[in-house]
Amino acid sequence: MKSKRLFYFIVLIIVVIACKNKHNKIINRDTSINQKTSFNNLFLDSVQVEIFLNTHPEFKKFELQYFDFYKQRNFEYAWFDTNGLAEQSHNFINLLNNTINDLEDSSLYNAPLFQLYENISNDSLHHQKQTNIAQTELLFTGQFFAYAAKVYKGSDIDAAELGWFIPRKKVDLTALLDSSLKTKATETDQYAPLNDQYKQLQNYLVKYFELDKQTAGVWDSIPAPAKLLLKKGDSSHIISQIKKRFQLLGDLNSTDTSQKFDSTLFSTVKKFQRRMGLSIDGVIGARMILELNVPVKQRIKQLLVNMERARWMPAEKDTNYILVNIPEYKMHVYDSGKLVFDMNVIVGKTTNSTVIFTGNLKYIVFSPYWNVPPSIVEKEILPGIKKNKNYLQKNNMESTGKSKGLPIVRQKPGPENSLGLVKFLFPNTYDIYFHDTPNHELFNVSNRSFSHGCIRIGEPKKFAQYLLRSDTATTWKSSVIDSSMHLQKERWVTLKKSVPVFIVYFTAWVDKNGSLNFRKDIYGHDEKMSKKLFVNK
Repeated sequence: MKSKRLFYFIVLIIVVIACKNKHNKIINRDTSINQKTSFNNLFLDSVQVEIFLNTHPEFKKFELQYFDFYKQRNFEYAWFDTNGLAEQSHNFINLLNNTINDLEDSSLYNAPLFQLYENISNDSLHHQKQTNIAQTELLFTGQFFAYAAKVYKGSDIDAAELGWFIPRKKVDLTALLDSSLKTKATETDQYAPLNDQYKQLQNYLVKYFELDKQTAGVWDSIPAPAKLLLKKGDSSHIISQIKKRFQLLGDLNSTDTSQKFDSTLFSTVKKFQRRMGLSIDGVIGARMILELNVPVKQRIKQLLVNMERARWMPAEKDTNYILVNIPEYKMHVYDSGKLVFDMNVIVGKTTNSTVIFTGNLKYIVFSPYWNVPPSIVEKEILPGIKKNKNYLQKNNMESTGKSKGLPIVRQKPGPENSLGLVKFLFPNTYDIYFHDTPNHELFNVSNRSFSHGCIRIGEPKKFAQYLLRSDTATTWKSSVIDSSMHLQKERWVTLKKSVPVFIVYFTAWVDKNGSLNFRKDIYGHDEKMSKKLFVNK
């Protein structure tokens, strides 16, 4: 009897164990098939990240950022929570979609990520394989780094190769990702501050893409007028074409397409001339027709080139700074982040181009000497002396010694001094500074690239008054500045606080009135950048 009981007991144990094993096999089989995820324990490990990067070379350049990001969060998932895809995952996908559409940039499209995102969004998360979840997590992170690097840092172009010596804005991609996840940002400028010009140019880029579609990529040239110039009151068949072109560009709201040059067209012409940096006279001439005929696709490239430069610039701050835009021939003075005044400038000619860089304005020199560069001494001064032994005296110059076989020549202070009555120094290795000029009539010319590289300013006294407005040690009245500008020898003034100076190069920008401006690529910098940016397009 006991043996029978023992036998049944053993059989019962065997059956229980068998059932348990069968149940475990079913669970293991289901797990191996579905790999059900425990969403209370979402963690990666360093090996998974390493394997992912080895199989996704497009993200390999972000390897350091990957490991820094996941180490600081102990390899916990960032784009998922216990309920599945986190809110920021949806926000980023929406932002990515908008950016791809706005910029028409397919390089930001990541097909595997979008496919996995769609699958997870449309299916129960618990039916997804663990490998799919990990893959999606790491794809999200890599795509964020790629997006942020492009939008906030710009391409990997060496800016110095393109003559741009302003230090490029630095972006910590790891910190940016961590911050965006915490704040659940939904807009581009919520991830990190962008230069305001970038955002405004992007808005116009969207409009130009639409314009290109609207015209089916066809941009017929308007023929030159039979008359050399068309003025208000004239009639011509091309006036109708010009009105239609202005309507497409958004300069003319009227639907009128008559051949009459009326007052509305006159105002529109002046507005367009201002946007293009032409003489603002309300007269239609050959130069204006050339600007109207620039193809939309060319303008799109111009916008993209300048958006790239805007990415390199720091975001605007509520500080004082001076910005000179070379192709615009303008100085812009900002006080506490607000534009207080503009000023016409003259920049370097093509053969002596003004350098793109940044510095700190520290000194004002009233009644300056002009130390004539050795190259000018050799090419101009010495031949002048040979022709006329009184050349130096005639030009208010003097020789102060010799160097490397050449006389050291300087021009004494005075109204005919090549630097004018005052100069403004922001010490730099390029030997570039702001200065007055005796030739003020040149500021009325639309294209003002005449100098040897330095920047001549149109209203030097106004600029000096602004810089010295907070100097309490000396009362810089108008009369004091006037007398300082007419001394027999230099007077140096050190500013209490230096002012940042940015010498930039933008051939497309949005002005204070919200109007899109275009300018000529006077130094060929756009052309060089285009070859780098659009090499694969």
